[in-house]
This record gives sequence, C-alpha cells and structure tokens, in this order.
Amino acid sequence: MDIQELTGRQVLNKEEKMSKALKRSLLLLFCTFVALGNTGGPLLTRLYFIHGGKRIWLSSWLISIGWPVLLFPFFILYLYRLKSDKDAKLFFMNPYLFAACTILGLVNGFSNYLYGFGLSRLPVSTGGLIGSTQLICTAVFAFLLVGQRFMFYSINSVVLSIMGAIVLAFHASSDRPANESNTQYYVGFAMTVGAALINGLSPPLIELMYKKLKQGITYSLPSLVMEILIVTSIFSNVFCTVGMLVKNDFQVISREAREYGLGETKYYVVLAWSVMIWQVFMLGIIGTIFCASSLWVGVLVAALLPVTEILAIVFYHEKFQSEKGLALALSL
Repeated sequence: MDIQELTGRQVLNKEEKMSKALKRSLLLLFCTFVALGNTGGPLLTRLYFIHGGKRIWLSSWLISIGWPVLLFPFFILYLYRLKSDKDAKLFFMNPYLFAACTILGLVNGFSNYLYGFGLSRLPVSTGGLIGSTQLICTAVFAFLLVGQRFMFYSINSVVLSIMGAIVLAFHASSDRPANESNTQYYVGFAMTVGAALINGLSPPLIELMYKKLKQGITYSLPSLVMEILIVTSIFSNVFCTVGMLVKNDFQVISREAREYGLGETKYYVVLAWSVMIWQVFMLGIIGTIFCASSLWVGVLVAALLPVTEILAIVFYHEKFQSEKGLALALSL
C-alpha cells in the first residue's frame, strides 16, 4: 500500500462523509467564486494597463500574492476540527502532494506571466474568447489523466472552440488598439493562447492529485482546498517575484502610481482589488474541481464568457465585430 492510499484512508476513517446538500452548497459557493474571478479578474488587470500600467510581471505577481489572506480561515477551520478530534491534523498534504503542488505553482507562475502579457496587448473581449479555448486542453487531459468520459457534446465543444479561435486569428487586426503594431498584437495573441493551454492543463492535474490522495468529499475539504491553493500560490508567487526583481518592478511601483491615469490612490485600489478577486477565483477553481470535476471547471469558464464580453463592452467600450460574435457563438 502506498503512502497516498494510507494517508487518504486514515483521513476517511476519522471524518464523516459530507451530506449531498452540503456538497451542493459548497459547489454553488465555489462556482460563485469562479464567476466573480473569471469576470472581474480580466477587467481589473486590463484596467491597470489601460490607464498607464506597464509592468507585466507586476500584473502576474498580483494573481498569486493574495495567499496570506487564506491563513486566517485555514487556522479557524483547524481549530474547529480540534473540537471534535483532538488528534486532528493541521496539514493533510504528504510529500508527494507537496512536490506536485510546488511544480504546479511554478508552472502557474509562468502561465500568469503569459496571461498578463496578453492582457497588456489585447482587449478583454478578445482575451476572453481566446481563453475559452482552455476547454480543449482541459477536455483532452481530463480524458488522459483522470479517465473523464468523452460524450458527443464534449467533442463538439472542443471542435467548435478551435474553430472560434481560428476565426479570431484570421480577423485579429480588426480590434487592435490604435497604439499597437500588428506584431505586438499577434505576440499578445500567442501569449494568451499559451496561457489558455497551460490553464487548461492545470485543472486535470489538480484532480489527479486529489484522486491520488484517495480522499472523498469530507468535512476537511475546505481546509484541503485552501492548503493546496496556499502552496501553489506561494511557488507561483516566487516565480513572479524573481521576474519582478530582474525587471526592477518593485522600485518602479511608486513612480508608476504617481503617473497613473486614474490617480495614485486609485492605482493602489486597482492593485488591491486585483489581488483579492484573483485569489477568490483560484479558490473557486480548486474547490469546484474537488466538488465536481476538472471538465466542469472548463465548461463553467466557457459558460461565463458572454458575461465577460458584455462587461468589457459596457465598461471599456470595446468593439464587438461580427467575427467576435461568430467566435462567441462557436465557443458556446
């Protein structure tokens, strides 16, 4: 018997399975977190760039720096478990899971940089449509890694998402910002595609780690979700911090704040809200995977696409040409 199976069975022996009603409530909560982050995160990041922000490493750093916020509820849940079990563990991770989260965190750090670069060049509506192609990678790796069954609608969704991305690629220059060259735009397009592919791979990997732990849906689930998010965020943030140090981003923040189009105070407000909304999004992603599946996450993100598109048009007055409408229809 391997370490993962032993650890998982010990946890199950000490905890009762979660009721279906509570599981559905948790799933609804995590899906709400995904909805808030998937719509608000890109808008806030783009807001940073629209009004004079230029630090790509800073924008990627903000996605993962919010992990200390989780420490308080994490310890509160631990104290709650101690009331019913004096031998309750503070951490559920074993060395295998910790190593996997470390690698995943570094990969996510790279993905965050690609995503930040893309949003610095692309309108939110275009970036959202490209990002929806992560469903392709999620579906493929969910099948390969966790044995997710492919239904006709799953295959159909993947094919149509590819077609939607192709439509956007052939008509990309139509929504290029006035101050950008075609080369800059296409580099941003390629970076966003790369981020979408990596982000599509991450959910099946997290689901695989969860299956290796052999843990069912128990009352320790919220703690495990936060524990995995804390570790992955730490190493993701380490990756981005190195990038910021190399580019001297920390030294430039105060100057950039003074020159920011919305004013210095609002500059820091935008950064603070970005930290919070992205952390909520990541918490929702991992929680949804554990309560449902990685493919569910991909479908949910794709389903939220129209909301992101509408908000981008309303708040940033972005163009929505016929090819975007066609790509959106294909993605859905």
